[in-house]
Parts: sequence; structure tokens; C-alpha cells
Amino acid sequence: MADLTHRSEISFAGTFFCSAFAACFAELCTIPLDTAKVRLQLQKRAAVGEGYGTSKYKGLLGTVATIAQEEGLIALWKGIIPGLHRQFIYGGLRISLYEPVKAFCVGGNIFAEVSLFQKIVAALITGAIAITLANPTDLVKVRLQAEGKLPPGAPRRYTGALNAYYSIIKEEGLGALWTGLGPNIARNATVNAAELASYDHVKQFILNIPGFTDSIFTHLLAGLGAGFFAVLIGSPVDVVKSRMMGDSIYKSTFDCMVKTLRVEGALAFYKGFLPNFGRLGSWNAIMFLTLEQTKKIFSL
Repeated sequence: MADLTHRSEISFAGTFFCSAFAACFAELCTIPLDTAKVRLQLQKRAAVGEGYGTSKYKGLLGTVATIAQEEGLIALWKGIIPGLHRQFIYGGLRISLYEPVKAFCVGGNIFAEVSLFQKIVAALITGAIAITLANPTDLVKVRLQAEGKLPPGAPRRYTGALNAYYSIIKEEGLGALWTGLGPNIARNATVNAAELASYDHVKQFILNIPGFTDSIFTHLLAGLGAGFFAVLIGSPVDVVKSRMMGDSIYKSTFDCMVKTLRVEGALAFYKGFLPNFGRLGSWNAIMFLTLEQTKKIFSL
């Protein structure tokens, strides 16, 4: 099995730093695709509520182009500050905790054979812990990304990340920073399990193919595989999470699911699947590649 932490050579603090750095770098590179994904996930609800019959955003590249044309290129990086906050906390914890929790699942024996089920359970636990702490950063990121072009003279809802944190606490209360925590835990725990377990297995599968070595190309392929499984499994809860965080019109996770299903049908839960894979596939490829290279530096 591929060891994500090199536990015999790198400390927990070192693993956390490597994981946080890799996650932040991947976020910086791919957040334009995430901004496009959020707009695609939210636009149907906005169109239905406002009475429009056509969709403003069409496809991943079309959405990127529309945002850049109407709002400026820099708008594609809306939410980057809370996005980096999120990845530092969530990305650092979910990976650095993975090996200790996995060892706990097998009774503390770090050399014991770990089953696929135990790896999934460990990743579910670490994903849930990490996103619970990082939920406020995720909320602010989605709120900033969801805001599109405004009419001339109209003030923006938030002037920046810090203003968003302050405004949400002042207007909605401290607990509002954990809006959407239920679907966020469901989404990120599930995606984390899909990513870490699939990366382990896809990488090991590739290494068993004659001619393949533990190289950059192998890391890229395994990262793309991890991204695909993460999107396939996590898309429904990701859509619900984005809609709940994007606005406060839903009373609960169940209410959001029912309204989405009733108004748009079951396929709405896979709205933005391709841009989501474009985002998560490239994100995982960059993150795992950066993580592997950073760990090598730390283990020298």
C-alpha cells in the first residue's frame, strides 16, 4: 500500500506542513474552476427564483469565460483567501491525521495489514474532524464565490474575507459560520475517504504494472483517479452544500434536498459534474504530486 505520510521519517508536524502546503498550492492553481463550479451549481436555483428561462452559465470553460468577461479575470479567484484558510486547516489535518487514525482502527499496530474498509473508516473520521474545524472558512469562500456582477453603484455584500467573517457573525450570529455543516461533513468525509483510499489503491495498481515506477507520472495518474472517484461519490452532497452555503433560503439539509429534487429532478444533484471533475481531478493531481515531492524534501 502507498504510504501517504512516510511515518518512519516524517513527524506529525512535518506531515501536517507538507499536507497544508500541498493543499494550498493546489487551491491557488485551481480555484478558478471551483468558482465556475459553484456558479453552475447555484444558477438553476437563481434562475427559477427570478423567473428567467435561460441559463447564464454554460459549461466549465464557458462559465470561466463569462465570469472573466463580465467581472474581470481577478473575479475567478474570488474566495481565495478563505480558500487558503480552509486548505491550511482542512487539508493539513485530514491527511496528517489519516495514518494515526488508521493505526487506531487496527488496534495501534502500525505494521498490521489494513483493509479497504478500515482505510475508508479512517478517512471518514479525519475528513469529518477537519471540516468541522474548517467550516467557517468554507462558508465564507462559497459566499464570496457566489456573488456575481452587480448593477452599477450597487454595494457588494462583503468587501473581503475578514469583512465576511465579521458581517456573518454580526448579522446572523456566531453559529451561522457553521451553516451547512451537516452536508459539508457528509461531503468532505465522503470525498476524503474516496480520495485517500482510491489514491492508495490506484497508485499501488499502477506500480504493479510492469514499467511503472514511483514517479511523477504515476502520482499524476493516481491523483486523477482519486479526483474521479471523489466527484462520483461526493457530487450530490456537494451540490446541497453549495446551495445551503450560497444562501439562507433552505431550512435544513433535508429541505434543500427535497426542494432540489422536486423542482429540478434527480440529475440536479450531479449538476456541474464535469466542471467538478475538472476541478477535483486537477486539484488532486496537483495536490498529491506536490505532497509526494514535499515529503521527499522533508525526508532527506
